[in-house]
Amino acid sequence: MSKPLPSVETERNAGRRSLEEVHGSVAVPPRQAGFWRQWRAFVGPALLVSVGYMDPGNWGTDLAGGAQFKYGLLWVVALASLMAMVLQVAAARLGLATGKDLAQCCRDSYPRWIRWPNWISMEIAVAATDLAESLGSAVALNLLFHIPLPWAVVITAFDVLLLLAFQGLGMRMIEAVVAVFVTTIAVCYSVEIFVLPQTRPDLAEMGRALLHPNFKHPGMLVVAIGMIGATVMPHNLYLHSALVQTRKVERDPASIRNAIRFNTLDSVVALSLAFLVNAAILVLAALVFYGKESVTVAGGAVVTFNADSDWIRIAHLTLAPLLGTALASTLFAVALLASGQSSTITGTLAGQVVMEGFMRWRIRPWLRRMISRLLAVVPAVWIISVRGEGSVTDLVNLSQVILCLILPLAMFPLLHLTSSRRVMGPWVNGWFLRVFGWGSVILITIMDVYSLPESIETAWHILFGE
Repeated sequence: MSKPLPSVETERNAGRRSLEEVHGSVAVPPRQAGFWRQWRAFVGPALLVSVGYMDPGNWGTDLAGGAQFKYGLLWVVALASLMAMVLQVAAARLGLATGKDLAQCCRDSYPRWIRWPNWISMEIAVAATDLAESLGSAVALNLLFHIPLPWAVVITAFDVLLLLAFQGLGMRMIEAVVAVFVTTIAVCYSVEIFVLPQTRPDLAEMGRALLHPNFKHPGMLVVAIGMIGATVMPHNLYLHSALVQTRKVERDPASIRNAIRFNTLDSVVALSLAFLVNAAILVLAALVFYGKESVTVAGGAVVTFNADSDWIRIAHLTLAPLLGTALASTLFAVALLASGQSSTITGTLAGQVVMEGFMRWRIRPWLRRMISRLLAVVPAVWIISVRGEGSVTDLVNLSQVILCLILPLAMFPLLHLTSSRRVMGPWVNGWFLRVFGWGSVILITIMDVYSLPESIETAWHILFGE
């Protein structure tokens, strides 16, 4: 029988567990129970994380990529998803091997002064994500029910009541709710692409685009950087390392090894689904927008397409006349609403993880949620009221710029800690995770540096209109 790991870790973490109200709340069957029983017990954390990879922030870049370059950037979606898998597997591994989340590991492993900039940067990342999520949900409400956009943004602030009700029912309920949202998104796009006859893709052409990466058209590199920046979320790395601890895993080596194996499988499956959703968004945009410069919508108005188009809103307006059915527009808006709401849940949990992990501060979940959402809603309502509804894309882009700039602050500690035998013991990253993990970190950081001047200029223009 395998011996339990030393109790030092348990003593060190006594009284400060990640997401304490749900820590170890999901029972895990014995290893002899069989593959499927264990799989059902472990599946869930990666699904919660995966919604961050198909949130409204991804939609704008995927739609723009498909509309402007057809399938030319499909390989970028695949590459971004592969990098996300590697980083999320490392985050799950850290949580299981150490019994701590990434924020707690940073606090224990680095100088004391580092916790402040790390915590503040992650809170900014959570607020930026919340901005994109509230805008996505607000746009969906506006499209479905014709609610004025500023009021729709305000309405999204009250989803806190719904989320807290689900949280009180336990982690399995939260995972079930997110699973329903993700299924809704997947079904909507499956109907649009495989059922509607006008949007059935050429699978051979898609395969060639995946296998022959290039930047042969002007502007492709800029959109590609946006796609990668919108895909890997910094706070998701913290969240995943905490969510895996909701399973009641014994601390003996055999149990930890088993948990790492199933959580790795969970990550690969969930993020493969996220890749398929993002690919579907790009493919739909390629099928209905590529090669077109304008379309006439109901009432005779003409909507033109260009590189600066508000693709989230244009897609809804133009799907009906282009495809000859209002069903496509409705499905798009429903999927967008599900995307915004599912991402909202994970953003709230991530905020709780970074605050408790870095600062050891605990506040009531409803207060935490309201502060986070108000930080997103107030500036959104103000900018939309001043600059009009056309500023939605600008605000979503601003959130992605912020996330892109903050991302290295989460990636470097994650790869450093999971590559350290002192921290990870026998569960230190193997050669594959080290090579592809550090490769992803370096590539994303280079892209960040390359796009930094344009990012700062974009943010300044959005905030000050100059």
